[in-house]
Amino acid sequence: MTDPQAPSNFILEQLGGQRGLVEHLGITFREASGGRVVAQMPVERRVHQPFGILHGGASVVLAESVASTGAYLSVRERGMLAVGLEINANHLRSVVSGTVTATGTPIFQGRTTEVWGIEIVDERGKVVCISRCTLAIIPVPDGGRSG
Repeated sequence: MTDPQAPSNFILEQLGGQRGLVEHLGITFREASGGRVVAQMPVERRVHQPFGILHGGASVVLAESVASTGAYLSVRERGMLAVGLEINANHLRSVVSGTVTATGTPIFQGRTTEVWGIEIVDERGKVVCISRCTLAIIPVPDGGRSG
């Protein structure tokens, strides 16, 4: 039997093993490259807003995690990393429970910036949120890791 967390754990190890907020929110990566990232997040109490639906901030964390992972994977061979510069999100449909899936693809990949588009859907494939994230491409700080 294969471990359902195996793809996510492998991807997180490529990112230096730092889990932080991603782990706290239960985000798991299913696919990751410099050209496409797919991640899932369970919709449960820890990501609800006070009225029992998915908190928009949790969707934004999922979207930025997808974009920054993909951008980092596209630049790490150059000794660079990607950090969020700007993100926007349109929350189109509420979700009470289940799992949401985010798919991110690059819109623009330049030398110093990348822009990623992220679509988050519910278990029925209905769009819950669309987001765009701009990332700054910077050198790895002294003492930092580049995967």
